[in-house]
Amino acid sequence: MRLLLTLGLVFALAAPASAAPPRELMDEAIDRGLIHLRNQQGTDGSWPGGGFGMMGFGGAGDPAISSLAVMAFLSAGHVPGEGKHGAAVEKGIKYVMGQQQRDGLFAAGGGGNAEMYCHGICTLMLAEAAGMTDGKLADELRKRLEAAVTCVLAGQRNVNSPDNGGWRYHLKGFDADLSVTGWQLMALRGARNLGCDVPADRIKRAVDYIKRCQDPFSGGFRYTVSAPVTIPCTGTAILGMELCGKEYHRAPELLRAGKLILSSNLNPAQQHFFYGIYYTSQGMFQLGGNEWKAYRPKLHDLLLRQNGPRADGSWQSGGGHDDRQQGSSYCTAMAILALTVEYRYLPIYQRFEEPIEKDAIDP
Repeated sequence: MRLLLTLGLVFALAAPASAAPPRELMDEAIDRGLIHLRNQQGTDGSWPGGGFGMMGFGGAGDPAISSLAVMAFLSAGHVPGEGKHGAAVEKGIKYVMGQQQRDGLFAAGGGGNAEMYCHGICTLMLAEAAGMTDGKLADELRKRLEAAVTCVLAGQRNVNSPDNGGWRYHLKGFDADLSVTGWQLMALRGARNLGCDVPADRIKRAVDYIKRCQDPFSGGFRYTVSAPVTIPCTGTAILGMELCGKEYHRAPELLRAGKLILSSNLNPAQQHFFYGIYYTSQGMFQLGGNEWKAYRPKLHDLLLRQNGPRADGSWQSGGGHDDRQQGSSYCTAMAILALTVEYRYLPIYQRFEEPIEKDAIDP
C-alpha cells in the first residue's frame, strides 16, 4: 500500500551561490543511485557492507546495510512487488527477515560493537516496510517487528547513573551512547506508528538521557554524557526528541542545536560524513520552519555538487575512514535517505505541521 502523499514542495530562496539545484537534478541523482543499489544487490537479496551486521568485510551480506538500502528504495516511493524496483525491494526485505534470531534479535555474526546498531536499523526497516505494504508480507513483517521491539525495550539501560534510559552497543550492559540510542528511538517510533506497545515511560527515560547529553555552552549534543560535541550526534538528538512527541517539537534546546548545525561546516572529507548527513537532514526537516529552509540548500550542495554521485550512480566516501569501510552501498543509501526526506514517503519522515509563531532564525 503506497503512501500517496502530496509533495507540494517549495524551494527555499537563497543567494545564487548557495541556491539549491533544480528539482530535476535531485530526482535524477536519486534514480541513478537506486539503479546502482539494485546492481549491487546479491543473489540472496542482501547488500554488501563492512561492519554494522558484523558479517565480515570485503563484500559479505550485511543485514543493517541491506536494511538501509531497502529503506532508500521505500523513501523514493518504491514498494515491494510493484514497479521497476519492486522485486529488489521484496527480496531485500525477505533477506533481512531471514537474519532475525529466535529471540527476535538482529545481530548476525555477533561480536564487536555492532549488535544494537544492527538491531535498531533492521527493526526500523521492518516498521517502515510494514507501513508501506499489505497482505501476507505485511503480516509477517508485523510479527517479526513485535519480537524485535521486545529486544529494543530489553536493551534500554535501567541503571542508577547518567546512562539511564539510553542504549549502547550490546543488548546487555550498563553504559549508553547517543548514536545507538538514536536508532532505537527511530525503531520504537516506527513500531508505535503501527500500533506496537511502546510504554510512555520508556520514551520519557530516553528523552531524559538525550537531554543529559547536551552541552550547556554550545547547545550541541555529545556522543556520551561526558564526550565532546559532534554534529552527527546533534542531528541525532534533534531527530530523537522530535520523534518522541509533540511536546518536544521545536523545543528551545532543539532550536539552539539547529543553529549549531547551520553554523557548522560538514564536508565529505570528515569522519562520519554520511552518518552526519543522514541525521542532520532528518533532524532539520523535523524542525521545519526557517531552519529547514536554510539547511536544505546546504544539503543539496554537499550531495549534488561537492560530493555528487559518481558515473555509476553511487556516492562514495570523500575521505572518512568509516564511510570507506562500510562501502558504496552504505554511502549511496545514506545519501538517498538524506535527499528523500522531503518526499515524505517513509512513515518516519512525517512531521508536525502546526503553525509556527516564531522562528529561531531570521527568514
